[in-house]
Amino acid sequence: MPRVLMLYTGGTIGMQPSPQGYVPCAGLAERLAAHLALGDSGRLPVFDVVEMQPLIDSAELMPEAWNRLVAQLESHWQRYDAFVVLHGTDTMACSAAALSFMLGALNKPVIFTGSQIPLGEPRSDALNNVVSALQLAAHPDTPREVSLAFHDRLLRGNRARKVRTQGLDAFDSPNFPWLGELGIGITLNVDSALAAGTPNFAPIDLDPEAVALLPLHPGMSLRRAKALLADDSLKGLVLYSYGVGNPPSFEGELLSALTAANERGVALLNVTQCAQGDVVQGAYATGAALNRAGVVAGADITPEAAVAKLTVLLGRGMCGLELRQALNSALRGECSSH
Repeated sequence: MPRVLMLYTGGTIGMQPSPQGYVPCAGLAERLAAHLALGDSGRLPVFDVVEMQPLIDSAELMPEAWNRLVAQLESHWQRYDAFVVLHGTDTMACSAAALSFMLGALNKPVIFTGSQIPLGEPRSDALNNVVSALQLAAHPDTPREVSLAFHDRLLRGNRARKVRTQGLDAFDSPNFPWLGELGIGITLNVDSALAAGTPNFAPIDLDPEAVALLPLHPGMSLRRAKALLADDSLKGLVLYSYGVGNPPSFEGELLSALTAANERGVALLNVTQCAQGDVVQGAYATGAALNRAGVVAGADITPEAAVAKLTVLLGRGMCGLELRQALNSALRGECSSH
């Protein structure tokens, strides 16, 4: 039976009530063992739990945590056959996407999971998600990539989004088929899996000023948008645009600011605000102008994956034409081919 390492980062799954509301709490390994002992735990793979310190509420997560996660994986990689990362749901899709780009090709599964209701609370989904992740970790056909297991479905990590705040089926991948489904049996979509390879455990250099997200909305301030684009510390920007990638023109002033940022070396990636579909720069005149401004059309990449991809590539020291080509490519199955 495969050996699995479970990394507990914090999040709802291990939280307990306090006068201020749910807070991260240590001792998840003991509580989890007690709950699993009520069933037939002998049919699950052998697993160990490592609690990362400090535990975090995932709403407080910063990219530095991605480096800590990768370091933990590296230190245990040779001793385990698969890895389960217990993570808060608010930023789970961001972390799963980031690790997919940081680690690259894998020869073992790395599966994120968590819960909407803490372990031990009435109607908690925690135990089902953990058991599912453990069974998937032990399954010989589970894709060797970063994935996300939640509510009886397995999703590519960099395609996943949190789509519901209240439902237990909180995650989906709107533009990509599920990698697997857990019903009475386990069905895995092996044809969609990425090719296996040797992981890269090198940390990324983190610059909190390097990447920004610019959401477009009616009534947005052109002054603020131009100030962001003119910021010398900015190295990469995700343009969160309407429909198939359309921005307001502001009589050409926004496009001029985007062009100037591109000429200064800022990487510009255009992502749609729509849950489904992709960016098609050129379908409308306003979108076509983005091509001339040097903006890369992000196809159907999610906003979470777009920010993570830019952060990781810039953190690897990528810039210029090399960075633009990487943004135009599906490096880890994060978007449809351009």
